[in-house]
Amino acid sequence: MKLFKCQSCGNLVYFENTTCEVCSHRLGFIPERTTISALEPLDEGWSALETPGQNWRQCDNAQYGVCNWLIPEGSAARLCLACMHNHIIPDVDRRESFAAWQKIEVAKHQLFYQLLRLDLPTPTRIDDPVGGLAFDFLAEPEDASQPHVMTGHNNGLITLALKEADDAERTRLRDAMGEPYRTLLGHFRHETGHFYWNLLVRDGGRLDACRAVFGDDRQDYAAALRRHYAEGVAAHWQGRFVSAYATTHPWEDFAETWAHYLHIVDTLETARAFGIRVRPRVTDDPELMAEIDFDAYHAGNARILVDNWLPLTFAVNSLNRSMGQPDLYPFILSAPVVEKLEFIHRLVQGTRPAA
Repeated sequence: MKLFKCQSCGNLVYFENTTCEVCSHRLGFIPERTTISALEPLDEGWSALETPGQNWRQCDNAQYGVCNWLIPEGSAARLCLACMHNHIIPDVDRRESFAAWQKIEVAKHQLFYQLLRLDLPTPTRIDDPVGGLAFDFLAEPEDASQPHVMTGHNNGLITLALKEADDAERTRLRDAMGEPYRTLLGHFRHETGHFYWNLLVRDGGRLDACRAVFGDDRQDYAAALRRHYAEGVAAHWQGRFVSAYATTHPWEDFAETWAHYLHIVDTLETARAFGIRVRPRVTDDPELMAEIDFDAYHAGNARILVDNWLPLTFAVNSLNRSMGQPDLYPFILSAPVVEKLEFIHRLVQGTRPAA
């Protein structure tokens, strides 16, 4: 995402910061401007240096230290644009559950930053009681005979298992399932891919166009899952899919590609914010060069994103290897995958309101 700074002292601050470490100003995120602002206390609420003359209240979840987003003064809402989608939250009196929730909310707010930047609709369960976007953050049942909590999506309701916030457990699951990448933010991006398939493809009249790119989603999903876990993936799958899990079913292919589109756009925005330029000294191959000086959230097409993404990830993967770490982005973007990313790009850009 973009960089933020304190309007009082100019110190750079992180997206999740609540206080400027230099001047001690309270900080809050203004969703309408997708920016962090330094705050001045009022008798009731806060004034923001970013928006002189407009006052704000904190989200009710600020009391738990899990949200720094602001609500306009006069709004009847008690929860911010991100937190109003929570359906079930962990027991705040249980230390482990509460610590997991704190990590989860950081990732969820990063997701909503992107949804705002992309002008994507985010209907709540109040707006759409059947298919609105909502989240359940669930701990494992105390009764070991009960089914484990499974992270997944069902008609707009996204369930995230609290154990995914445990780094050791998430690493264990990643290794057990043969995944090169597994993060909280990745889960949010993937599962919202299913939500937006419902909203923008199924309900948006784009089924035929989507099937032409991702395949026929009418094939039996449960049978496809059983086949995937029983037989594994076909050889040379990387020529057509962004991940092994994407081979399971067209729904999963769409959700995986959606997640990677969000990975790419957000990381390119960060690279632009830092003025990153990639120009290897040992070659003059233009395909390994990039100067990321454009707004990835308003790119003209997915090819622009990919042409800059590949040199950037080649450089960052090389840096990771210098530190003895695995590649940051261990994926291959084949021509069919780029075509799928282009479909996602056109789908997303088509939701933007007219300028």
